[in-house]
Amino acid sequence: MTDKNKYRSNEEILAVRKKHFLHTAGLYHPSKPLQLVKAQGAYVWDSEGKKYLDSIGGIVCISAGHNHPRIKKAMMKLLEDDTIQHTSTLYLTEYSVDAAKALVEEAPNGLDRVSFTNSGSEANELAIMAARHSTGETMVVNLRHSYHGGTAATLASCGHSSWRFKAQPVTATTSALEPNCYRCPFGKKPDSCSFECAKNVETTIQTSTNGKIAAFIAEPVMGVGGFIAPPNEYFHQVSKIVHNYGGKYISDEVQTGAGRCGGNFLLTKEIGIDADMVTMAKGFGNGAAIGAVLLKTEDAEKMAGKAYFNTFGGDAYQTLQAKLTMDIIREEGLVANAKAMGALLKDGLEQMKKKYPVIGDVRGRGLLLGAELVKDQATKTFATEEALAFMDLCRDRGLLLGKGGLMGNVVRIAPALSINREDVSFMLKVMDESFAELEKVRKK
Repeated sequence: MTDKNKYRSNEEILAVRKKHFLHTAGLYHPSKPLQLVKAQGAYVWDSEGKKYLDSIGGIVCISAGHNHPRIKKAMMKLLEDDTIQHTSTLYLTEYSVDAAKALVEEAPNGLDRVSFTNSGSEANELAIMAARHSTGETMVVNLRHSYHGGTAATLASCGHSSWRFKAQPVTATTSALEPNCYRCPFGKKPDSCSFECAKNVETTIQTSTNGKIAAFIAEPVMGVGGFIAPPNEYFHQVSKIVHNYGGKYISDEVQTGAGRCGGNFLLTKEIGIDADMVTMAKGFGNGAAIGAVLLKTEDAEKMAGKAYFNTFGGDAYQTLQAKLTMDIIREEGLVANAKAMGALLKDGLEQMKKKYPVIGDVRGRGLLLGAELVKDQATKTFATEEALAFMDLCRDRGLLLGKGGLMGNVVRIAPALSINREDVSFMLKVMDESFAELEKVRKK
């Protein structure tokens, strides 16, 4: 429990945010914002002492669980021992070396070089720069509905108008059509699909570039896009196309990595994507401010002679957390647990889809699941307001969820990989009750 008298009021915090924060700083549950003050495992508490199951995992960042005791103990020891916090890569430190070795062990074959960054945005920025430098080309092909970060090159490859700014540079980028089986841009169904979406990557290269590209960048599951999970064959076909046109395949695992999708530590390895670079962050450090890029030696060596520096990349505190997170995920069997608990959740949501017409699609992998809400299952009209209302209904019952999709109508579920059957039962019970209440309101 928390002592609510020890925290500042929500009104005071909101007043300062309103006065000094950018208008882009949004809030979940704007009508009744939460001040989260404590966390443990899969659960968080607000300033009033109310407990919630955090089913968006600190915005898809919490993999091993909030404040894992093993990580807490190690971090406290660093502080007690006056361990140097900042070394960058200019001085030697065992922590970054240990993290790099552990990460390479989890990498797809051939990816044996590591560079640590502060975030997923920086990781993707570095990967795009490395691909351009390695190939001598500049054009990057991305996907509509994709999201790769908030820096210049990554936002230039963003597939959402709400994230782009008027001054956002988009030179040397082009977009292929999204591989969305629920809203296929080619009007196909799974039984009539000939992977027109994969072929469109080649058409895009042929018509929107000079015939050569630096890179193709894609998320194995499109995160901000609404947890869109294309079939494996899509990636196999696209990687061949990309390499045929001289490009590097960048697999953005900022949200899908760290075992979240229930097959391997990296989904790229599980699917068998022939990637030249893999990026990660979020769950990689269990919420610590760390990202990473895995590259092939041939591409890394082409950067020799140039200076690339990240002030905080490779510091002890962040790299130790990443290494311990990898250890915990492996030793506690969290990848297998993500697969098993994800299957239970997905099956439960599929059953709800039969009862509640507001659910149009259930999709995802492991514990990266999305439920797309629609006003009508036949017309698939976006149910944006309903998604917000549903999130509020779940919050009132002690369950926190996220949202995504171009129209904000996809409920996103990404809890800690350590959740158990009791947690899943609670999640399904709350969502079932909330959908039932939402449908009552919709019928009025």
